[in-house]
Amino acid sequence: MQSPTYLHDLLVSTLFTEGLDAEPDLWALGFSALWIKGADLDALARDFSLDLATRTPCHLSEILDHNIDDGSRWVAEVKDWVAIVPAHDHGEFLRSITEGGRQALGLRMDITGNASFDYAREGRVVVSFDPTWPERRFGDDPHAFDHLMDGLRFQISDDDVLDDPVEYPESVSSALALIGRVTETDIATDWFLARHLRIRPAS
Repeated sequence: MQSPTYLHDLLVSTLFTEGLDAEPDLWALGFSALWIKGADLDALARDFSLDLATRTPCHLSEILDHNIDDGSRWVAEVKDWVAIVPAHDHGEFLRSITEGGRQALGLRMDITGNASFDYAREGRVVVSFDPTWPERRFGDDPHAFDHLMDGLRFQISDDDVLDDPVEYPESVSSALALIGRVTETDIATDWFLARHLRIRPAS
């Protein structure tokens, strides 16, 4: 049986390779990722200003060094979805990237401690919430994914909860598991551990 923090721990160990950072932290890194359905790679290259001529096979474990060096993004295609790391911003960008029949799922964390899970479709935000506080949801259909959240625990426990509390790693793991359920893919095998592409920005 996998640990409830498995996906968070795998993402951290994948991104922060040995010797790269003494205290790996997704919030300090400013982790962001976007999964998009309904757009091919040529269209997304235009949207994200990527130079497809620079496509090079790459594992997610290699992207942090390359992103620091030249701004490369990790681009992965599985089934009908394309993931881009780093690449998530909510608000107007998320709405615009889904116009024309597209869908997008985003997860991001920043150094100020903020986190967000967002799903948009056809130019509208369907559901948006902080994974650590999912009871406060926004969007056109805030409960659109309720049926996919069984067994997942997001809400960070109060300090007085000593028996099996929910902490940040489990909340993030739950958000990643939810993305896997929506995309019908295996977050670990299909995305984090598989070799896909790195693509540099267009000059």
